Amino acid sequence: MSQKKVFEKKMSSDADGLRFATPEPVAKYRAARLKCRTIADISCGIGGQTIYFAMQCQHVYAVEIDPMKLEFAKQNCQKHGLSNITFICGNALDPAVIAQIPPVDIIFSDPARPPEEETRKVTSLRPGIPDVMTAYSDKCQNFAFEAPPQMPPERILEDGFDCEMEYLSLNGQLNRLTLYFGKIKRYNRVAVSLPSGNAMVDAPVELPPVVETDKSMIFAYEPDPAIVAAGLLHELIDDLIKATGPVRLIRIDKKRVLLTSDLLTIHPMVKNNYIVLRTMPAKTEDDFVSVHEFLQKSNVGKVVIRGNVDPKEYWDFRNKLENGLFGSKKVHLYLRDGNALLCELIYDED
Repeated sequence: MSQKKVFEKKMSSDADGLRFATPEPVAKYRAARLKCRTIADISCGIGGQTIYFAMQCQHVYAVEIDPMKLEFAKQNCQKHGLSNITFICGNALDPAVIAQIPPVDIIFSDPARPPEEETRKVTSLRPGIPDVMTAYSDKCQNFAFEAPPQMPPERILEDGFDCEMEYLSLNGQLNRLTLYFGKIKRYNRVAVSLPSGNAMVDAPVELPPVVETDKSMIFAYEPDPAIVAAGLLHELIDDLIKATGPVRLIRIDKKRVLLTSDLLTIHPMVKNNYIVLRTMPAKTEDDFVSVHEFLQKSNVGKVVIRGNVDPKEYWDFRNKLENGLFGSKKVHLYLRDGNALLCELIYDED
């Protein structure tokens, strides 16, 4: 993604700093959420989040162990005309660094994590959450930590953390997870869709059980990925039922789910709304010949494959399906248990 799409101004950075910097819509949202008098942003990197903290708070203490990144952070804050920041170079857990930070309202930490990890774990964060909370216990009781958004709530709770888990999506893609401790904790699980700012929280009461199905109804809905990550499908389905009547859950694979109903409703926490064209067998070569014939007859020109397909084989598979298709429609083809669920977006911005 280009700098132009992520930041208001061109950022000074090395390659890694720009890659891991907080996107501007996320930084703005989180700064508004954590607005206070004084905040310490430890592990501030090139300052993508620091900039917006400084726009919302009276004073920011920005800590970074890498001198080059800290210099970039200074430059980036200067570009935004900000002067209410104290920059500190050093390890955030070093007593000499901690001594330079007075009592503050909130400590925010965006810790380092392994680039590749088979299973994302809270214990892999550096500096670790317990270490930061212990080191700064005399400075603050309110903490916010960024964590890998691939971690489900149950894995975080297994480590004994009493925190709010806020999953953020940006432009339809899962982007961030923020953990809130202390008085800034408001709920248990939250899903937020940016840039709209629409949100959903965990229900305070037990909801009716979710009904799963193998067969689609007339319409299908793709939940916002923050909803899925936060474990709030139950809450979303309950909302949809109030508007549409019966809603069923279709599990496509381990990563993907669809909701389906016979009445259309538009919900702010639904990423895509589809009309279901047909469900067809998709096991054999002959099955895919039949799928291709249906696509030709249905004026389809593009086919987006949604399912457990090897990324290395995706475009070969897609090109094979699209070969000879010259129509104006685009179909999303969900692969599930040897069947193809053919859906057309009701509102397609492309």
